[in-house]
Amino acid sequence: MKKGDIAPDFTLQDKDGKEFTLSSFRGRKVVLYFYPKDNTPGCTRQAVAFAENFAEFEKRGMVVIGISKDSVASHVKFAEKYNLPFILLSDPELKAIQAYGVWQEKKLYGKPSMGVVRTTFIIGEDGTILEVMPKVKPDTNAADILAKY
Repeated sequence: MKKGDIAPDFTLQDKDGKEFTLSSFRGRKVVLYFYPKDNTPGCTRQAVAFAENFAEFEKRGMVVIGISKDSVASHVKFAEKYNLPFILLSDPELKAIQAYGVWQEKKLYGKPSMGVVRTTFIIGEDGTILEVMPKVKPDTNAADILAKY
């Protein structure tokens, strides 16, 4: 995926089992961030930073959506533990994860494995990708977006 592409549409369940379809947010900017795993240090810091800045995203009319392959039940615990006010979607079948090209080979201690590469997409009101932010830093991702948009 690159800037100018039409964002692939998808429908996934949130932590409450409610289905969300990306195209239903047309008319608003969407911050779509993919992260590896609930309750891990980097993913937790990234989610907490989005939560701390959530009011500012809302004030600017932006929707924040986090996606990982974790289960709906995992998302419930994660959202409750850290008071996460934004949408968390479960993608265990990797539908959106693969459509956005963030399921890639990674190396952990020199061993290759497949996983989600932390990536954020800014999607415009018309559904086009305004920006792709690969390998974002968990601590500054939310602030970097707000500084630009």
